[in-house]
Formats: sequence, C-alpha cells, structure tokens
Amino acid sequence: MAEYQGHVQPGYEPVARLFTRLFRSPRRGGGSFVVRYRDRTVVDIWGGVADPRTGQRWQRDSLGLSFSTTKGVAATVIHRLADRGLLGYDEPVAAFWPEFAAGGKGRITVRQLLTHQAGLDKLAPIAPNGEAMLDHLAAERRLAAHTPDHRPGTSAYHAVTFGWLLAGLARAVTGRGMAELVRTEVAEPLGIDGLHIGRPRTNRHLVAATIGPFRPLSPLLVRFGFPPFPGVLPPRRGLESLFVPGVHELFQSPHPRVLDTEMPAANGVFSAGSLAVLYGALANDGVADGRRLLSGTTVRAFNRVHSRGPDRSLGIPMFWRLGYHQAFVPGVWLPRAFGHFGYAGSGAWGDPASGMSVAFVSNRIYPVTTAMGDLALTRLSRLAVAAARRAEGPRAARDLPAPRPDEYPDRDLSAG
Repeated sequence: MAEYQGHVQPGYEPVARLFTRLFRSPRRGGGSFVVRYRDRTVVDIWGGVADPRTGQRWQRDSLGLSFSTTKGVAATVIHRLADRGLLGYDEPVAAFWPEFAAGGKGRITVRQLLTHQAGLDKLAPIAPNGEAMLDHLAAERRLAAHTPDHRPGTSAYHAVTFGWLLAGLARAVTGRGMAELVRTEVAEPLGIDGLHIGRPRTNRHLVAATIGPFRPLSPLLVRFGFPPFPGVLPPRRGLESLFVPGVHELFQSPHPRVLDTEMPAANGVFSAGSLAVLYGALANDGVADGRRLLSGTTVRAFNRVHSRGPDRSLGIPMFWRLGYHQAFVPGVWLPRAFGHFGYAGSGAWGDPASGMSVAFVSNRIYPVTTAMGDLALTRLSRLAVAAARRAEGPRAARDLPAPRPDEYPDRDLSAG
C-alpha cells in the first residue's frame, strides 16, 4: 500500500489511513485532502498518481478538475461584489445586467440566482450541444434573452447554467469575466494560487490528468424520464439541466476540452489547500491567516438557509444558502456547515460553529458516482470531524453552540 505524503497532527491518523486506502493503486489516480481548524492546518496530505501515462506523482499543489465544487468559488466572487456595495442580494439582476430583463425576467433577484430559483436550469435552450457549451459569452447572452423554463421562486439545481448566470452578472458589474475575477477577488486577497476557472494561465503542469470515463448517466434517461433515485438518479428536470448531445466528449481524455472555456459551474481546477483556505475564511468571519476576504456581516448573511424541501432537480433537500449547500457528513449533523460538493468526489466545506474547513480534490472519475460525487469526501469528513471532537475539545464539532434564531428564520431547528 502506497504511503501518503504530507502531515497529520496527532489524533487525525485515521484520516490518513483511509486516504491511503483510497489511492492504493495507480488505477485509482491521486488526490489531496486538507483540514484546517481556524488558522491551523491539522491535516495536509496527498498521494497517488497525477498522470498514469507518465507516472507523475500527485504533489501538494496539484490541481484537479473539480466539477460543481466550482459553484461555491464562483458564488464567493458575487459575495465580494456585494460586500463592496456593487450589488445587492434583493435587487433585480436586471438592475445591473439590463439585457437580463428580457423574457419577463425583470423581477428575478440576485438572491434567486444564488439559490437556484431563477427557473433557468434547462441546458439545451442555452447550449444545444457540447460545442455550444464551449462559447461561454454566447451562453451568457442566451440566458439574458431567454424566458424562464419554469416559474421562478422554487429551488431547482441549475447544474450548468448557474455558473454562466453568475458570470454574466459579474461581467455586467465589473466588465471582467469569471476566470479573472476568481483570481483577483478570491485567490489574490487570500494569498493563494490554486483556484482557477478552466486551464490555468501558468503552472499548467500542475493540472492532473483526468482518469476514468465521464459517463454519469445515459442521455436516454432524459428522453424517457426514468423515475428518480434520490441523491443518485435525479428527476427528469435534473437530467435536462445536465445533458445535451456531445456533453460527455468535453470531459473525456486526460486533458479535456472543457478546460478551454469558462464554465463557472463545472470546470474549476483547484488544489485542496486553496479550497481549505477559502472555506476557512468563510467559516471564520471572513478571515483566513490574517487576510480578510469578506466582512463578518456578509458572511453571517449568506449562511441563512433558504430552502428545506427537496430540490426539484436533484430530488433531495439541499438546504441552499446563497451559492452553497448544507455540508453532508454521514452520522453527524452540523447545522451551520456549508460548502459545495462536485461530481466525481471533489468538494469543500466550512463550519462557522467550530471554525473548521475541509477540502478534497482528486482526478479519478469512478464508474459509479452521483451528482453529489462518490463517498470519499463524506467518509474522510466524518473521520476528520471525529478527530476534531477528540483533539480540539468542546469548541470543535462535538459541542456546537446553538445557532441563533435569526440565523435560520425559515427553519424548524427542533427537527434537525
């Protein structure tokens, strides 16, 4: 069994043992897992293979295609703009992006974009095939001109269009694209260099080769609308948000074509260390390593849960915040923890109650996975939380302070 590289603080050894098992053969690729507790890094491990063709090993700063983990990073850009007063969550999107008022969308708010309530989740009207998905500027224009597919106001996961919606809004406000904004509004303020939309401009050698076929679900399911299996096979509406002819070809090959565009819902290329710093800031009142990313007021505002019922595209409750969902850790309920997980297993989350943040990045696409990824992140997270309970004492995940009533005005906490 190959050993991991990096370090774990005493008490977190079970995390490292599981991580080692996940990458015990070259066929399983490689990955990184990082846990921060406030400003201390208690787990920083990596291992496996970044490129099986060359035998290149995974490095501490290796970057992996992270699919929907990208959404949380893109949402953070919007929060930076809101923090500076450049936009408001309850203002109409069209107030900043006038073209968006077309098709009867003049009343859709920024808050509705961030909580998947815009009714613009269908992919085909915006990008009818894989080639069209590579033209992100055209996708933004089509979304601005499009009439909602469904009545806005109910959460339905915008699997691909979410990123173009946020990018179009951000471009209207700043004149810059989301790839540039992730760098200038998130990475640079935090002093990190592991957050990219699409292929990085520099250090491209750090991008790990994708291993495994991208065949999450058959497009035939879209046509015939097979019944959903919650959390595994989404309803037909969810499938229509994901699939158009040729989409799988964009993600095939070790260095897929999807990296040649800006798709801020699905083509982020991240390191686990950078994601952990980002969510460490979001979990600690907007500050990580002495660098302020967001004001405490903004951070507390976007931790409110906006929906409790099953998401109409995924079929399961997601407890949407503004651009993030509930952090799912099996066997543990962390009521204030939020983040974003991605297809194939990557993801990151932070917990304002304990100041803990967790991030996992891999290059392996397993033959059987789900819209929420495989189980690696959730299994590693569970061990990390258990270790924090033992090692960090009552301020860690074991004895979470009760959330204030104003943090969850629409949620019955007694049912938690």
